[in-house]
Amino acid sequence: MPTAYIVDAVRTAGGRRGGKLAGWHPADMAGQVLNAIVDRTGLDPRAIDDVIMGCVSQGGEQSFQVGRGAVLASKLPESVPAVTIDRQCGSSQQAMQFAAQAVMSGTQDVVIAAGVESMTRVPMGSTGALFAQAGLGTSKSPAQEARYPGIQFSQFMGAEMIAKKYGYGRDQLDAYALESHKRAIAATEAGAFANEIVALNVETPEGTISHDRDEGIRYDATLESIGSVKLLQEGGVISAANASQICDGSSAVLIVSEQALKDHGLTPIGRIHHLTVTGGDPVVMLEEPLFATEKALKRAGMSINDIDLYEVNEAFAPVPLAWLQHIGADPAKINVHGGAIALGHPLGASGTKLMATLINALKRHGGKYGLQTMCEGGGLANVTIVERF
Repeated sequence: MPTAYIVDAVRTAGGRRGGKLAGWHPADMAGQVLNAIVDRTGLDPRAIDDVIMGCVSQGGEQSFQVGRGAVLASKLPESVPAVTIDRQCGSSQQAMQFAAQAVMSGTQDVVIAAGVESMTRVPMGSTGALFAQAGLGTSKSPAQEARYPGIQFSQFMGAEMIAKKYGYGRDQLDAYALESHKRAIAATEAGAFANEIVALNVETPEGTISHDRDEGIRYDATLESIGSVKLLQEGGVISAANASQICDGSSAVLIVSEQALKDHGLTPIGRIHHLTVTGGDPVVMLEEPLFATEKALKRAGMSINDIDLYEVNEAFAPVPLAWLQHIGADPAKINVHGGAIALGHPLGASGTKLMATLINALKRHGGKYGLQTMCEGGGLANVTIVERF
């Protein structure tokens, strides 16, 4: 089977809600990472067969096919097509897997997988809420209600369910959250993100500044400060401090065939070794990465001991903790540069964002194989295993 090679992977630094990236239209922000891929690799943009862009909240400024909007806001020619996909939080990880499948099938040679989400300008849940407020209905259909009577599909309740099932108290979750900030601080101060971050100019009253550091990291975080944050529900264990941060951002990964490497003089930094996507319980919702990882490792003929580093999206602290417990994985190898609790989770951009971090972390730490997985709305999970060159 043909190989899908990774040539480059980039991301913007995360922006807090209402923060430094709040002034960027999402199409323009996504256009910047597309430009960066072309500039950094020297690729002739006319050679790009497709852009596959993940985005969750496809309304307002992210409506009308924001993937195509990003191409039109970039230096890429109008001849480059694009499509926008939604697999919830795994949207751009699925974009990456679709890109790899296109290359491995031999139908395309050069594909950019990307993602974008401005959670400031298109708030999470706003697309559904606005339709409901206008009397245009909700996503839960009569047939779904018959199958899941009286059940509200909620990621917050799912996170509480996982914490209860695996026996995690708030203290454990808060301790994990603090570790995420500590790792992100250490990585930032060591320059570990320098190669993956695309700096964006931001206008301030003092003039133009370059946004090149993740804005959500709490450099003064302590167990006491994290523990002081109000719980999301009475009697629960989840708070905003042990959950992922609302974040603005964009990211992209260039995936090409062996022929494209030769034709365009490109140097690969890795390859897609394996890809899997599974579905499970839509009520618990966020537990599926555990089972998807088992399936992926089995299909790849690997064990968790063969994997040097893992990126497990920190949607809520119980997710990576349960994943570690269920898989029997090494806590020292997970999210070594911090995760979404510290760095932010820009929904549709997180999949390719995590890959940018993973492939660079593998190089920095001398690792060969990396595994990335993501919990997703509806009880879904993607798993991507990469080999770093």
